[in-house]
Amino acid sequence: QVQLVESGGGLVQAGGSLRLSCAASGRTLSIKAVGWYRQAPGKERELVASITYGGITNYADSVKGRFTISRDNAKNTVHLQMNSLKPEDTAVYYCAADADYGSEWGHGTQVTVSS
Repeated sequence: QVQLVESGGGLVQAGGSLRLSCAASGRTLSIKAVGWYRQAPGKERELVASITYGGITNYADSVKGRFTISRDNAKNTVHLQMNSLKPEDTAVYYCAADADYGSEWGHGTQVTVSS
């Protein structure tokens, strides 16, 4: 199995930046893609950004131009650089791996953007 641990969340003022990290362990060679999702109170979980094993990225329209997803293969880590943060970016952010046997999720990290 794949285990995922997120880090890097916190409290930041609007306009600020945060960098989230998702560290994978276990059967990392089975991972085909990794995505960052978020869930705000009272809302459904939504895809924020994803990156495939081949490096193809995808972003939600709401974060294009502000967020960047990247990966460090040597460290089995995927990062989400979040710039120009807005209060509406406040949510619990989850890392998810699409592996050849199914999906795995991390426990999430809280991001709070104050106005």
